[in-house]
Amino acid sequence: MKTLRLALAALVALPLVAAEPPSPEALASQARSLAGNLMLSLQGELFAAMKDGGPAKAVDVCRVRAPGIAAATATGTPWKIGRTALKVRNPQNAPDAWEAAKLEEFRKRLASGEELKAIEVFEVVQTGDRPIFRYMKAIGTASPCLNCHGASLAPEIAAKVKELYPEDQAVGFAAGQLRGAFTLSRPL
Repeated sequence: MKTLRLALAALVALPLVAAEPPSPEALASQARSLAGNLMLSLQGELFAAMKDGGPAKAVDVCRVRAPGIAAATATGTPWKIGRTALKVRNPQNAPDAWEAAKLEEFRKRLASGEELKAIEVFEVVQTGDRPIFRYMKAIGTASPCLNCHGASLAPEIAAKVKELYPEDQAVGFAAGQLRGAFTLSRPL
């Protein structure tokens, strides 16, 4: 019993050491991996939908499945994951001030010759009284995207988009342009 009391006393005397938060680079690596997983899952569902039902089915995937895929990707993690753009289809995906500034930065980086697939940004920002780690990864416009986001949509796709998203702005893109970004954040 005396040994147990001495052991407990020794434990109580130990200083409490707060765990160091992960470095920004480690957090960026986590975010990059999650964004990659989201992109692969979303692309897989979009390509399957295009094969099974064409672009109209792909609109449904983006509308119905994409939020669920993002939520599933974040499950079990402290991350909040989404998509945003300067020209949004769904107003709920509109960028906040930080995201809008970073999207403008992405456009400039692309225009100056940086490779689209390499464009990302991360930083710790103060939100109220707590630090938040934020990460964004550019989403490019690939040829299949043009079916629903290009300059000229098939009439049935244009009608469906207008029906589902009366305030749609996410058209007029060409292959290789910045379409938007994956956006991830987590409290520190």
